[in-house]
Amino acid sequence: MTAGTFSARTWRLLDLLADGEFHSGEILADQLGVSRASVFNALADVADFGVALQRIRGRGYRLARPWQRLDRGEILRWLGRDAGQFDIEILPQTDSSNSLLLQRGGLAVANGGVPGGSVLAVELQTAGRGRMGRTWHSGLGSSLTFSLLWRFDCGLNALSGLSLAVGVAIVRALNRLDAQGVQLKWPNDILTAQGKLGGVLIEAQGDMLGPSAVVIGIGLNCVLPADLVRQIDQPASALDEVCAPMPTRNQLLAVVLQELASVLRQFARDGFSALRNEWQQYHAYQDKPIKLHMPDGSTVSGVARGISDSGELCLETVQGIRYFNSGEVGVRR
Repeated sequence: MTAGTFSARTWRLLDLLADGEFHSGEILADQLGVSRASVFNALADVADFGVALQRIRGRGYRLARPWQRLDRGEILRWLGRDAGQFDIEILPQTDSSNSLLLQRGGLAVANGGVPGGSVLAVELQTAGRGRMGRTWHSGLGSSLTFSLLWRFDCGLNALSGLSLAVGVAIVRALNRLDAQGVQLKWPNDILTAQGKLGGVLIEAQGDMLGPSAVVIGIGLNCVLPADLVRQIDQPASALDEVCAPMPTRNQLLAVVLQELASVLRQFARDGFSALRNEWQQYHAYQDKPIKLHMPDGSTVSGVARGISDSGELCLETVQGIRYFNSGEVGVRR
């Protein structure tokens, strides 16, 4: 195993152990055509990546938490007639799906770059990125983390409010899956009553007049193992707490992609203003007192009065209505 990554052998073993049942080291070794010592060595450091592995003499190895593998064929099946809109690739592991798509020239506009509709889904992200340089924590099979490249004929100026539009698409998808009580927090968080369910990170490139391209990174918690909760520095929630029956990750990805495609086409045609009222219906803090933490360290208190047609937060303060396009929302006690 190289530093920071699983070897191909380790991933093959994790695939075999995905069912959560005990598998003897002898049988695993036979299946891979290696020695039992090689099996032991390949699984020696998986705990460093949050993978809980049980080893019991006489019974073998067992994952404490079975995991659902992402499967391209299953995702395409759930997409149905929408499958042709996307080029889907699944990677076992990378630091960040957004970073990798960017490294591949995904946002290159002049020479076309990676085609629009390209999807990069990752089983295990070791350095997932959130807004303002934060780390997005995820474990093997516990989250859905992926990036989507989308191209627009319009320029960067016309993309105001795009991250909010993506939030609308995610809530629509989760509502289709019968998730209960999913809301939005300005500008890019997905919430439930228990805490943060997911987030969005958008990186864009292009000309002011067009064309332009964006990489949309999305992370959603499917389950929250205790070891993962300990790494997260804010209240968090997972889909299994609000959704019954629980969808597979393959179904979840397909439904989110369908709603993203629909919303992004609407956004390209009509701008964010067409989605503004729907976003406000999902707004967790609509007409509630909040505190806005600004990038310079200052704070502004007021009552959240929704958002503008360009996605700015409207805050009613003692000085009157003010509009903000950056900052971090906190609940004012």
